[in-house]
Amino acid sequence: MIAKRSVQIELTNEEALVLFEWLTHTEGRLPFVDPAEQTVLWRIEGQLESNLTEPLARDYASLLRTARASVNGEE
Repeated sequence: MIAKRSVQIELTNEEALVLFEWLTHTEGRLPFVDPAEQTVLWRIEGQLESNLTEPLARDYASLLRTARASVNGEE
């Protein structure tokens, strides 16, 4: 049996924003082997949504472009 404990993953703010955007745009399009996979992704998306302020910003598209460039090492 798997021990019930939390696992913490560290992301930069830029990485979190890029991941959040990807999760929101792929929702419902990914083939899942088991419903648990979708549940986990929904939980991650929810945690990102509650921690990020950028998706509510008027210049979100610009912030996302900057985050993507940073993650790609283009800054």
